[in-house]
Amino acid sequence: MSGTFTKAMARNIFYGGTVFFFLLFLALTFDTTKALPKTDNRHNITPAVAAGKHIWETRNCIGCHTLLGEGAYYAPELGNVYVRRGPEFIKAWIVSQPTGAPGRRQMPNFHLSDEEIDQLIAFLKYTSEIGNQNWPPNIEG
Repeated sequence: MSGTFTKAMARNIFYGGTVFFFLLFLALTFDTTKALPKTDNRHNITPAVAAGKHIWETRNCIGCHTLLGEGAYYAPELGNVYVRRGPEFIKAWIVSQPTGAPGRRQMPNFHLSDEEIDQLIAFLKYTSEIGNQNWPPNIEG
């Protein structure tokens, strides 16, 4: 082999690398789509969960909170809040906001009905049951 690097060699490396990484991408995509039904908890989606997700989105909760690592880091992670605190605490917390405690970040009061709060709690319960490979890494989010 000569000491020169030719255009043909560069082209072969480029095409070979492209094919290799494209095949790797396909294999990883296939593996992910095969594993998702075991972890995504889709069989537990109910009308209440869907309504709770709608409330989550329309009130822009992700603008302050994170959910399974996605969102803003202004307020606590809520992916495991159902497990950490339970439905009664969540309901009481939502109703009592803002607390008016000096020096603390305050969540606005969205004036949700009892039914809407129950739907939001159903959504948070659903998200707590998703197989998330132990995210968040600490229990307090």
